[in-house]
Amino acid sequence: MRYDPDKHHRQSIRLKGYDYSLSGAYFVTLCVQHRECLFGDVIGVILQANDAGQMVERWWRELTRKFPTVSMDEFVVMPNHLHGVLILQRSQVSQGSESSPLGTVMDWFKTMTTNEYIRGVKNHGWKNFPRRLWQRDYFDRIIRDQNEIEMIREYIRRNPSQWSQDPENPMRVSL
Repeated sequence: MRYDPDKHHRQSIRLKGYDYSLSGAYFVTLCVQHRECLFGDVIGVILQANDAGQMVERWWRELTRKFPTVSMDEFVVMPNHLHGVLILQRSQVSQGSESSPLGTVMDWFKTMTTNEYIRGVKNHGWKNFPRRLWQRDYFDRIIRDQNEIEMIREYIRRNPSQWSQDPENPMRVSL
């Protein structure tokens, strides 16, 4: 389908003018399309990842091998989303600095997990998903200082214990 500005009003949620290949820490959140809970359950305050959730975690850990300029920090795979902190570092090469932009890293991750999830549907009876596994975009926050990264790490660690109130939980209990 060709882009038609009269029909397609999608705006980027990236920080305008920011170079997402710059060295730094980034807090990212990827959500399953339609908030389908495909990766496991939270029992009490503990995440019980199913095979699909374990697969997502394996591919997340694989990012550092695929992208040598990427290292990871705290992360959690939830029933229908993933929170993680990635650190991009420019590597010095003969013709300047080079690193993989955050978008390239996220696109690769989403492609690899989607392809393996499809194989899981076909070969292991995993729950099917309509059209796409992940929402079209992802959310990111540029982490600006040590205090902020500590707060984000704590948020990620506590995410399973907060699942009953999480806006991404389709069974959320409203107060």
